[in-house]
Amino acid sequence: MVRAEEPYKVNRKITASHVRVVGENIKIGIYPLSQALAMAAEEGLDLVEISPKADPPVCKIIDYSKFKYEQKKKQKEIKAKAQKTVIKEIRFGPNTDDHDFNFKLKHAIKFLQDGAKIKAYVHFVGRTIVFKERGEILLLKFAQALEEYGKVEQLPKLERKRMYVILAPKPKSKK
Repeated sequence: MVRAEEPYKVNRKITASHVRVVGENIKIGIYPLSQALAMAAEEGLDLVEISPKADPPVCKIIDYSKFKYEQKKKQKEIKAKAQKTVIKEIRFGPNTDDHDFNFKLKHAIKFLQDGAKIKAYVHFVGRTIVFKERGEILLLKFAQALEEYGKVEQLPKLERKRMYVILAPKPKSKK
């Protein structure tokens, strides 16, 4: 049985009777498994099953440890290039006044310009839950004020004691 960290079958673990052999300084062709293993041993390298679903399976004569190292390196590069999304939260109350609103709006603009997503929410404490409409109006006003910096990913939605809206930064236009 192949272990999880060994995704490829190597040398004697290959089960196919005939394999297509590829590699450097090797005549590409279909060989019986025993002959392919002998070719790999002659080169002092390993026979690695690269494409098991092909008919016949494709095997490459390479140094397996070097191959594994290069695969890990590629995976790390892919992971490093993947963009991590940052979500910044901005909290409002249902009775947030204009000064606080504008203060939080300036922060939101900076967050969006830096490429972060924003989760703005109105937190209803105690009996303030009766002001759901005020919370929705506040969030819609917030989203409208940020229209040129970001786009609304999710419209205002009430979840328990919080009503929230999610905004994503607009893609930067190339000039």
